[in-house]
Amino acid sequence: MKRVAVIAAAVAIIDQLTKFLVLRFIGENESRAVIEGFFRLVNVRNTGAAFSMFPDSNLLLTVIGVLTIVALYTFRHSFGLNLVGCQIAFGLILGGITGNLIDRLWHQHVVDFLDFHIGTHHWPAFNVADSAICIGVGLYILVSWRNERQQTVSQAS
Repeated sequence: MKRVAVIAAAVAIIDQLTKFLVLRFIGENESRAVIEGFFRLVNVRNTGAAFSMFPDSNLLLTVIGVLTIVALYTFRHSFGLNLVGCQIAFGLILGGITGNLIDRLWHQHVVDFLDFHIGTHHWPAFNVADSAICIGVGLYILVSWRNERQQTVSQAS
């Protein structure tokens, strides 16, 4: 569990540091091109969930975030945390949830600032915490699938 805690803390700290810098140097709804036509830094207030779904639901999403952390902790023994990959994934997910939860409690919204687009195709702005959650879920699925496959192969031998 130490690895999980270290990763979760690192993700939450990096997330909060990057958001602090955005709030300090980029005005609300301001945009700064990093790679013209592809990537911008923005300062967007998101009171909803991913892709701005459920706008103005900060209180509900705060409660869901807290309940999710409690559930993940309560059922942690069910997540295959004996595998390093699952520990990393679990740490990324917990750190991401914590980072966004801090925003919801402190600012009453989540600060999103990474904005990618190609021509007229635009991906909704997101942040380090969102990235950690998505990478963590993907890694967890991959590691779990690979572990199940290895167990099936070794049982067949």
